[in-house]
Amino acid sequence: MKSDKRLDKKDLLLYAVTDRHWLNGRTLYEVVKESLEGGATFIQLREKEMDTEHFLEEAKEIKKLCEEYKVPFVINDNVDIAKEIDADGVHVGQSDMEAGDVRAELGPDKIIGVSAQTVEQAILAEQRGADYLGVGAVFPTGSKADACEVSHETLKDICNAVSIPVIAIGGITVDNTPILKGTGICGIAVISAIYAADDIPAATAKLKEVTKTIVE
Repeated sequence: MKSDKRLDKKDLLLYAVTDRHWLNGRTLYEVVKESLEGGATFIQLREKEMDTEHFLEEAKEIKKLCEEYKVPFVINDNVDIAKEIDADGVHVGQSDMEAGDVRAELGPDKIIGVSAQTVEQAILAEQRGADYLGVGAVFPTGSKADACEVSHETLKDICNAVSIPVIAIGGITVDNTPILKGTGICGIAVISAIYAADDIPAATAKLKEVTKTIVE
C-alpha cells in the first residue's frame, strides 16, 4: 500500500528533469540550484551518457542540494546509483527495470515513478508498486527522440484509471500548460521549459504559478 510519508502529491507540482545539453558553460549544480530557487518541487537527475564515477559524484552533489531545499530527488533509470547515494527514489521507463523489481531492490520507503503511455501500462505500474506516473509525451518534444505522443483524452483516462498521482511530460511550456487543465494531473514535468531558459529562476516561478491554476 502507498505510504503518505514517501510522497506527497504536492511535491509533484513542478517536476524538473535535468539535461546537460542546456548548460551553456554552467555546471549542472548551478542550474539545478537556480530551478530550486525558482520553486521547482521535485528533481530528477537524468544522465544517459555519463560514466558511473562522474554520475555518482554528480548525484551526490545534487542530492545534497535537494536536501537543502527539502525537495525530493530521484535518479532516472539507474537503480544502482540511487541505492549507493541513498536517493529518494528512481524513475523508470517501460524499457527499464519493472516497478516491482525496483521496489524489491530499493525497499518500501523509496519513491518509484514509472513512465506510461497507455491505461494498461498505468494500471500495471500501480499494481507493481509505483508511487506516481509520468505520462507523455503530451505535446511534441525534441528532448526525447523516441517519445510517442499521448492524447489528452488518454491522459485523462489514465488519471481516472489509477489512484496514484499522475504528472504530464513532453513538450510542455508556460504557454501550453493551460491546455492540460481538466485532465486530472497533479503536476507537470519539464526539461527545456526550465533549463533552456535565460533566466531559470524566473522561468521556473512563472511555470509554477501557471501550473497551480490547472492541477486537480
